Amino acid sequence: MTETFTVPEEAAGARVDAALAALLGISRASAALLCSEGNVLQNGTAVGKSDKFKLGASVQVTVPERTNPLTVVIEPVEGLDILLDDDDFVVVDKPVGVAAHPSPGWVGPTVVGGLAAAGFRISTSGAPERVGIVHRLDVGTSGAMVVAKTEHAYTVLKQAFRERTVKKVYHAMIQGLPDPLTGTIDAPIGRHPGHDWRFAVIEGGRPSITHYEVLEAFGKASLVEVHLETGRTHQIRVHFSALRHPCVGDLTYGADPRLAAELGLTRQWLHAQTLGFTHPSSGEWVEATSPYPQDLNYALDHLRDGH
Repeated sequence: MTETFTVPEEAAGARVDAALAALLGISRASAALLCSEGNVLQNGTAVGKSDKFKLGASVQVTVPERTNPLTVVIEPVEGLDILLDDDDFVVVDKPVGVAAHPSPGWVGPTVVGGLAAAGFRISTSGAPERVGIVHRLDVGTSGAMVVAKTEHAYTVLKQAFRERTVKKVYHAMIQGLPDPLTGTIDAPIGRHPGHDWRFAVIEGGRPSITHYEVLEAFGKASLVEVHLETGRTHQIRVHFSALRHPCVGDLTYGADPRLAAELGLTRQWLHAQTLGFTHPSSGEWVEATSPYPQDLNYALDHLRDGH
């Protein structure tokens, strides 16, 4: 949509963002965004948000169509395999680069959209953009993830995650060799004081407990099995980074980019290998295991070969 007008007397000399907000009935932030995108022209020249309007100047404003960031895009997701399919739930093998559900700032594929494209019909009381989602894996983490299909399963599984009765086993490749080889990391996690998009071990953070055991040691790196007692955002990545043994390839939390390049990694070596829980209806124990994806296997083989 394009709007054209002549700068009236009341807008002359005013900042572009403030004047546009008043003239078009939009927020000042929206007006500033239009300016930053080059969508506001005064006498044919793009203007910035802090520039001033000139009396009688010709202004052209192009307002692009914007999709709702929470709209579920129904599209097939390559590599989104099904590990278990039940009347109450589906356990998927989430590939790297796929988010659990839509969110502001994310424009890539989602588990919710991929399941819808595959014909799965999910009905729960969760928000429309995250129907059935009872837990999440980071975009950069692959592996087993359960999605509830029904309201009953959604309620029961949410409670199970809340009460920590779910078995969550991850495999991670971390830099160096931790001491001891088997241990527990009990350290509170909260938002990083200097970076909104990162987390850190901080005083006053939420209680966070990670149990680990070294499975294989390669000198420069170690393959560890991790059992989560709590489920904080980035918990494994933050805890091992705090020990100065970040996940290999996790540049956000201090990993060595040279080792990542050597192993061909473009993300952290972290995989949700096993997920177990009580069946929401029958009460029987259910467990699903996800094999390592190709990129993680390649890095592991490279280390095993002694390169």
